[in-house]
Amino acid sequence: MLHPSYTDLMTTINERMTSDEEKLKSRYSIVIASSKRAREIIAGDDVLTEEIYTKPLSNAVNELFEGKIDIVSNN
Repeated sequence: MLHPSYTDLMTTINERMTSDEEKLKSRYSIVIASSKRAREIIAGDDVLTEEIYTKPLSNAVNELFEGKIDIVSNN
């Protein structure tokens, strides 16, 4: 089970967004952002959170939840 849940993660990320246009409307955005970040961690990037997990995806999701990284739209 993924912790935090998608609902909690989307709520937390959307609270940090400034305009309604930036708000996440799809869990797909979280999946893409966390998988890209996990690949960066696998490639050797430092984990930005204090609590480090053994799995890169867990670290990536935790970074999103804590606000260490943000999701940026390509539009």
